[in-house]
Amino acid sequence: MIQFSHVYKTYPGSVHALKNIDLEIDKGEFVFLTGHSGAGKTTLFRMISAFDKPTSGRIHVAGFDLTKLGGKELPFFRRRIGVIFQDFKLLKDHTLFENISLPLMVRGDRSAVIQRRVMEALEHVGLADKAHQLPEFVSGGEQQRTAIARALVHQPGVLIADEPTGNLDPELSEEIMDLLEKVCAQGTTVFIATHDHDLVKRRQKRTLEIEDGILVGGRK
Repeated sequence: MIQFSHVYKTYPGSVHALKNIDLEIDKGEFVFLTGHSGAGKTTLFRMISAFDKPTSGRIHVAGFDLTKLGGKELPFFRRRIGVIFQDFKLLKDHTLFENISLPLMVRGDRSAVIQRRVMEALEHVGLADKAHQLPEFVSGGEQQRTAIARALVHQPGVLIADEPTGNLDPELSEEIMDLLEKVCAQGTTVFIATHDHDLVKRRQKRTLEIEDGILVGGRK
């Protein structure tokens, strides 16, 4: 489902963000990525979501060769993945329902389909009763659950999350992780970047570590 082969990423000024990354994550796996700030976690995630391309090497995600991905193919690839951000990235002047509906509206789904799928997503994250609330009137944990629902509403095969519990207290962090484990149990590949080593230890999942752009553990 996710495969890196000899991937390097170098930015101007000879900044080597990723160095010879070899990685394979299977369909339905739940995997953590740990590493200090600046180690390369975000760069790796930008590669997976096709927001950036490697300097060299090959990347395959959800059946797409990202190193050959053209502009016409990009929207189709984006429909196969879901992305959750640490800062939620919700539109403040849109209700929770409207935020979650955006991926379906972009791909042109019919209004009846959008209504059904968004309500199913809201129910899945326990927010059906707050569908018409604006983000500012719900808690941080509820905003993060909304972001998860938005990432899942189009039923992606791969879900990546960059520090999804970074702004939450420990109790809410556990709730979010429980939800992501449920998503994985239904067949979605889940890949999470986090600096919370205690959370990782409690979950006992496969864990990768990146250090100065090099994967130092957890590879297959």
